[in-house]
Amino acid sequence: MKPMTPMAPMKPMEPMAPMQPQRAWWPKKLGDHPSSSGSQNQMRYAYFGDAHRLAVDNGGAIRVYDTGPHQIQGFSQQQSGSGSLRFASANGPIDLASLPTAN
Repeated sequence: MKPMTPMAPMKPMEPMAPMQPQRAWWPKKLGDHPSSSGSQNQMRYAYFGDAHRLAVDNGGAIRVYDTGPHQIQGFSQQQSGSGSLRFASANGPIDLASLPTAN
């Protein structure tokens, strides 16, 4: 049986780089900080509650929707072929397709 050779000590870990702020992909007029944002697959969203606007980037095509009286509380994306986006509000679930586009 061979004698065990001691292992060299580990070198110290390097400090983590600070997180970079999210780059705004939505129209500037909506502001710098969405109330909520997220992404899944090739779709991402940014919700601006005070402005009642929802920006959606679907594969590079960005559209802004008027959320009207809805205060968005959560998002979900269908995993089927349509990839449709739904959100939860105090008024119940709302499909993205039911929202009017904003000017």
